[in-house]
Amino acid sequence: MTILAMNRRTKTICGESRGIQPSRIEAMLNSEWLLTNRRAGFASGTAAGCNTRRYHGLLVGSLNPPANRIMALSACFETVKDHTGEYSISRFEFPGEPLQDEDMWHLAGIRKDIGVHFDYCLQHCRLTKSIYLASDVDVAAIVYDFGQVEREFEFEVRPLVAMRDFHSLQKSTALLNCQWHQEGLIITGNYGLGEMFILAEQMGWKDDPQWWYNFEYRVDRLRGQDYQEDLWSPGFYHCWIDGAKKIVLWASFAQQKSVAQAAGLDIDVVRDDLLLRRNSVLKSLKSRDGISQNMALAGDNFLIERKIHHSNYNSIIAGFPWFGDWGRDTFISLPGLLLYTGRFKQAMSVLRGWTEAIDEGMIPNFFDDYGGNCAYNSIDATLWYIHAAFEYLRLSGDKQGFSSELMPVIRWMVNSYNNGTKYCIRADEDLLITGGDEQTQLTWMDAKFGDVVFTPRFGKPVEVNALWYSILKRIAEFYEERDTARSHSFAHRAAIVAENFRNLFWNREIGCLYDCIRPDGTKDPAVRPNQIFAVSLADDLLTDEQKRGVMEIVQKELLTPYGLRTLSPRDPRYIGQYEGTQAQRDAAYHQGTAWPWLMGHFVEAYLRTYGTNNKTKNVCRDFIQPLIEPFQKEDYIGSIAEIYDGSEPQRPKGAFAQAWSVAELLRAYVMVNS
Repeated sequence: MTILAMNRRTKTICGESRGIQPSRIEAMLNSEWLLTNRRAGFASGTAAGCNTRRYHGLLVGSLNPPANRIMALSACFETVKDHTGEYSISRFEFPGEPLQDEDMWHLAGIRKDIGVHFDYCLQHCRLTKSIYLASDVDVAAIVYDFGQVEREFEFEVRPLVAMRDFHSLQKSTALLNCQWHQEGLIITGNYGLGEMFILAEQMGWKDDPQWWYNFEYRVDRLRGQDYQEDLWSPGFYHCWIDGAKKIVLWASFAQQKSVAQAAGLDIDVVRDDLLLRRNSVLKSLKSRDGISQNMALAGDNFLIERKIHHSNYNSIIAGFPWFGDWGRDTFISLPGLLLYTGRFKQAMSVLRGWTEAIDEGMIPNFFDDYGGNCAYNSIDATLWYIHAAFEYLRLSGDKQGFSSELMPVIRWMVNSYNNGTKYCIRADEDLLITGGDEQTQLTWMDAKFGDVVFTPRFGKPVEVNALWYSILKRIAEFYEERDTARSHSFAHRAAIVAENFRNLFWNREIGCLYDCIRPDGTKDPAVRPNQIFAVSLADDLLTDEQKRGVMEIVQKELLTPYGLRTLSPRDPRYIGQYEGTQAQRDAAYHQGTAWPWLMGHFVEAYLRTYGTNNKTKNVCRDFIQPLIEPFQKEDYIGSIAEIYDGSEPQRPKGAFAQAWSVAELLRAYVMVNS
């Protein structure tokens, strides 16, 4: 059974021709908005107001921040009634009933600032529906602001409840219950998934429990996943609208309802707090440039708090809607998100916090989604931590904090890599870093399905050893005025690494770098973007001729308007479209798919190779313009996706908001505009 109230028509309303042009509906369904809080909770959806993923909803909260996230309130079904009939402003897709252009006759536009705002021009009035997510608690507010009311009508809001793990889908076999309390509704989920509190101001309540069946999520279908869900509604709120009126529906996790009540359930308090958060980001940025401001605000979505060993620290979510905080992503993202935006206090908190989880000198690859043990299967997360720490020193000037808190940790990490640590990671006889085996995926190209590792890069990966050289050199520079003997020791080791790196990795046949050297000495000649780090991270690891060779082949074979391809199209293993089942998508993940985050290091490498001047900066501006362009638009509501197809048409895929995509684009933008 499918319950759906739709009124498919186009209409001239409020004295203007309204509606969506025939070509717009697909674009609106593919345009996604995001609100987040510091607990890794979020709300998300599309510009059309229709959920197209299992992760779209009005309230996703965390039972154990930032882990154990629960999709609590999926949507609301809003209905307008009068003596002539009824219609809904809500839009969903069901089997055989995809959205059409005429379904959107009432939607005049969508805006985003501290909240997301849908502007409707209805038969009876103007309506703005706003969605806000509180900063520090899992509390969502859905505000219905009615104006220019021409005649009286009844308005109903029916909550559609999921109460499930945010990775899963709900079915009507779930045991969901609702109890009415004087202060609102308490909805209880099964399997220990907590309770949700709902209250609508100035509205009456009517018990009318129903299961609504077979909501379809088109993105999940395209990803080869289950894509139909049942949602439960305990009843609906209702009231009469006879003039200008503002209604607020509150939703929170029941254990946090007292927080909302302490604020007096005051939407102005929530808005003021969100404005303070926004203004704090812009104040730290100290830039009036609208593009960098928009990117800094988009980057703020990823900053969260995590409790480690009974203390709270900042951390960075790798991406929404499904990632947690990953070590590699965190420290690649940290410079762009926090250092280039002047948020040094938060940056130090991130650096401090992750040291609490170090094991055998290694930063975790990721924290478990459900609060379990950390995973350490990363050869480069620790090295990116050290790189981020030195960037903190360079950009913040905090010599005391770096020396007393971070340098002892860095020495521990470097010693661990020298002497050997997890996953056979160690400095080889040539002082280059090696690690892993046929069954491991330790680099950022980590796709694995079952027992299949799609990009086996065990041994000596090129970017890992570029990072290693950069770190040894920076440690030597740090000790120049503090400990001459130690400085000379690290400088000597860096020189040996550089010489061996050039001899081992340079592919004379095609004039670029090998991607990886196997433990048996076999050299992988695949043309991949990992070689750019040998140029971006240091001026002197390669000769000028070698740097030009790397940049020429990367620009010719890997550069796209939306990032660098992960494999040359000339390679027979190249896959140009990221689509299909999980296995098919994993196979394409690093075999041609383009990644926006690589543009930051590509731009840096380009400037190192050809010089930093107005001409080269203009060239680099052209490189990043397609990714920058959305941030130039006043109606931009989104972020930057995790990946794009490697071949045209290059559609955004994967997570629709990725931390390192935003961070590295912001960093590139600053480099070419400073």
